[in-house]
Amino acid sequence: MSVPKPKSEITIDLLKEEKENKEIVSRYKGLLRSIRHPLNREDKKLIREAFDLALDAHKGIRRKTGEPYIFHPIEVARIAAKEIGLGATSIACALIHDVVEDSEYGLDFIKKKFGSKIATIIDGLTKISVVFDHSDSMQAENFRKMLLTLSQDVRVILIKLCDRLHNMRTLEGMSRKNQLKIASETLFLYAPLAHRLGLYTIKTELEDLAIKYTEKEKFSDIANKLKETKASRDRYVRKFSEPIKKLLNQASLEYELKGRTKSIYSILKKMEKQEIPFEEVYDLFAIRIIVNSTQENEKADCWKVYSLVTDVYYPYTSRLRDWISQPKSNGYESLHTTVMGPEGKWVEVQIRSKRMDEIAEKGYAAHWRYKNTGNNEKKYDSGLDGWLNRVKDVLENPDPNAIDFLDQFKNQLFSEEIFVFTPKGQLRKLPNSATALDFAFDIHTEVGVKCIGAKVNNKLVQLGTHLKNGDQVEILTSDKQKPKEEWLEYVVTGKAKNKIKAVLNEEKRQNAEIGRETLKKKFKSEKIVFSEDNLNKLVDYFKMRSTLDLCAAFGIGKFNKNDFSLKELLSKKNKLKIGETNPNKNPQTQQLAKDQAIIVGETPELHYSLAHCCNPIPGDDIFGFITVGEGIKIHRTNCSNATALMSNYGYRILKAQWREQYIDDNKQFLAGIKIEGIDDVGIISSLTEIISKSMNINMKSITVESNGGTFEGTIMLYIFDTKHLDELRKNILKKHKHMKVSRINLNNSQNQNLSRIPKV
Repeated sequence: MSVPKPKSEITIDLLKEEKENKEIVSRYKGLLRSIRHPLNREDKKLIREAFDLALDAHKGIRRKTGEPYIFHPIEVARIAAKEIGLGATSIACALIHDVVEDSEYGLDFIKKKFGSKIATIIDGLTKISVVFDHSDSMQAENFRKMLLTLSQDVRVILIKLCDRLHNMRTLEGMSRKNQLKIASETLFLYAPLAHRLGLYTIKTELEDLAIKYTEKEKFSDIANKLKETKASRDRYVRKFSEPIKKLLNQASLEYELKGRTKSIYSILKKMEKQEIPFEEVYDLFAIRIIVNSTQENEKADCWKVYSLVTDVYYPYTSRLRDWISQPKSNGYESLHTTVMGPEGKWVEVQIRSKRMDEIAEKGYAAHWRYKNTGNNEKKYDSGLDGWLNRVKDVLENPDPNAIDFLDQFKNQLFSEEIFVFTPKGQLRKLPNSATALDFAFDIHTEVGVKCIGAKVNNKLVQLGTHLKNGDQVEILTSDKQKPKEEWLEYVVTGKAKNKIKAVLNEEKRQNAEIGRETLKKKFKSEKIVFSEDNLNKLVDYFKMRSTLDLCAAFGIGKFNKNDFSLKELLSKKNKLKIGETNPNKNPQTQQLAKDQAIIVGETPELHYSLAHCCNPIPGDDIFGFITVGEGIKIHRTNCSNATALMSNYGYRILKAQWREQYIDDNKQFLAGIKIEGIDDVGIISSLTEIISKSMNINMKSITVESNGGTFEGTIMLYIFDTKHLDELRKNILKKHKHMKVSRINLNNSQNQNLSRIPKV
């Protein structure tokens, strides 16, 4: 029998409920005010019905932050309406995007109440609750299935990005493990996807919010320094802008001029890429000039502004970027130039029209609005819509492996573009690293399949030749040609890879049928049961990947059935299959002594080893990753492979932390530093004196190369923790102020392919 609550507690609960109800109403009204498009009676009714359904479906449910769950769909809808500019259908879908998963209302109910179009979008947005085969990443499979709806309605992706943005804004209430996992997914796929769809503002915020959790200290440090230097930046922008404004006013141009500070993420990436401190990042901001002109005159007006700017400041001509004549695939149009400003500082200037600025900030939604106006329809269709069509080619792969799919899709997201021409002068856009064979498949599948060579600028080249901007390409074909396995090494586009694989798989399937019959006869002659279990033993024996590969190998005569005895082979004791973990070395059962440096997961004494790709040391932010057959590997959260691991294998991530008392145990760890500076007599002697004599640090190796008065070197040494390493860096810079000292990963492979990440 439950004890009734005291009246005072009931009163408090009622007051809290009343306050929350008022907040819900206030947020809903705020959503309606944020809608950019005029709403007719049907639109208002649709949004209200979606809100009522969401309110009922999520009644009594709370988020990790403790607030009512209904706040989330309202905020997702507000982002869709205000920050992207989507219409009533998308707003309604955003309001009910979690209803099917979190309540008793099914997809049939949604279809009956709101129609098939909204039901299709909700189907794409509904979280995948099925437990997938762990041979692939659950996250990768989830993402692949979600993107399959892209071929039906791009609003699925746009609303999903709104959902992810609000989740990132409220990530503080999640556990550290989930923060790392969600932030890594965001950096790995959602931010690049927002970029490719032209949602620059959302992409920038996603990146900044992600590194706020993956690289907390660096994020905080850059944020504080930006705050400290804001006043001086503002003064410089005013000083830079004054002479330009004067000329623009004289030219009677209607414009807006503003300074835009770089995002924390882009500043951090520049610091890491160039290995420089914050103080040496010269382009912390850019000047943006937005011209208010008609669509017919905007191109001429932008070039007119460029002419006026370069009348005032000297341009860095090789840094001119013309995305007005040829927009990016995401619809982005702008002129970018870099000029020498006051005080000897290079400044980036971005010049665009008001229409171009809206597309740059709001992305696909704005692109769609402008698509059928003026003379830009053809230009846009070959831009963003062309990219969407190429993505659909990837999605149409009939037998996709989730990880391979993500690999191909990421290529579509990240790749810069080149412009090449057919023999008749038709323009084609391809990824930056595309080859002649990619071009052949881009023209037509049949052209690619029969391709035997190519002429680039009238010169005969090989199929794997990389194309450059402005190349004119002619494809040579033959009816006798067939795709080969090595072709997969020549191509980078998803379309080409999928078509080659499809042809090769069909050929392999035919050979496998022949080989299977050959093996059946072998089994029958030795009076052994022909079964999948016995075939799998042969797969292990011949070191093949699958029974299909085994049968195909016998089908083409790679192995002779008379070269081995089945009875002898199958009677041998089975070894562990490739990828199976030895039960005696199971990371969940093997324990270490209590003096180990790291606590992994909830169990204090799990077996682990330090990952060689990043070699973490005490003081680094770390996590554990369950590998195949090698126990738990400890990675730094900012390891070059961390984002891919956490985003694709979230279920194999373990929380890890250094023992507080371990730093005092004087255990040493291997770390590497990169040094760059002006070459001088005795420089090596000076460095070794600081390292070995002054700080008593043991060096494992030192390599130095001198060239043209400068030198670059790598030193591997044994240190205690990050503080020890930072102290060493400061001591070197104290004596050699013009030298650069930065920590390095021991493994320099910065772009590990998803397919190489170990699978369960």
